[in-house]
Amino acid sequence: MKGKIIASIIITIFITALLSGCVDNPDTETIRVSGAFALYPMMLKWEEEYKKLNPKVKFDISAGGAGKGLTDTLGGLVDIGMVSRDITTAEEEKGAYWIAVTKDAVVPTVNKDNPVLAQLKANGLKRDVFEKIYINETVKTWGQVAGTGSTDKINVYTRSDACGAAETWATYLGKYKQEKLNGVGVNGDPGLAEAVRQDKLGIGYNNIGFAYDANTRKPVEGIEIIPLDLNGNGKIDPEENFYGTMDEIVEAIGAGKYPSPPARDLNLVTRGKPTGTVQDFIKWTLTEGQQYIPEQGYIVLPQSTINDGLKKVE
Repeated sequence: MKGKIIASIIITIFITALLSGCVDNPDTETIRVSGAFALYPMMLKWEEEYKKLNPKVKFDISAGGAGKGLTDTLGGLVDIGMVSRDITTAEEEKGAYWIAVTKDAVVPTVNKDNPVLAQLKANGLKRDVFEKIYINETVKTWGQVAGTGSTDKINVYTRSDACGAAETWATYLGKYKQEKLNGVGVNGDPGLAEAVRQDKLGIGYNNIGFAYDANTRKPVEGIEIIPLDLNGNGKIDPEENFYGTMDEIVEAIGAGKYPSPPARDLNLVTRGKPTGTVQDFIKWTLTEGQQYIPEQGYIVLPQSTINDGLKKVE
């Protein structure tokens, strides 16, 4: 009798745990994902829509930087890594199998109360000025940046975590690596945006999904985007002025007006060629899932790139 009571208690506990989600339903499958903050908002939307079609599939998604996503994937801790930079040959040799699924960009940011904001928005900054701020550290005041007498010191912020945004920004500045970027290290895209938002003398960079508000489509409150002086004539011409809203810059990236880098493809990475539900999900992101990309502030890849991805995942 005592044994039957104990068995009954164990069964009751198991059923309660199952109903509360503490124990996985044997009929469900979980896709584990980690990596780039750049892809995180898009992945959440894909999760939402894919689960409507496949209610028995669960997702466990976390953002921690592209470096973490790749390490977790190769280490077997997750099924998919979100990586917002190119995959190296050495990483491929370790088993990294990548498929480009969308595109976005990194943009330079300042505080809305920056003392030379008017000049920055009117004239923009040339690539070499960013290099002198972040790499050479020869430009140290906002007066030097704007050609004024301001002696306000530039407070430089960068990413402390291994990430695609920093790698892409460093590449844009002159084919450098992330380790060459100087500044106060801040963890994560949200952290870097907040550091600049709290510091009127700060400068940083963010993926567009964290520089712009997905609801208002305007720059995140407290932040302004520094326009890039692409033709180097010392002013922002009409064809260079596309930073007012998320939709404007997304269109500019898609049309090739915004340079690459800092625009770049975003990849899903698996350890070896994907199979089963993971393979089906990635194929879905390249087909039906593409319809959700523009509303999330990302850029649809050229059809030729999508076709290459489908061939790789088949």
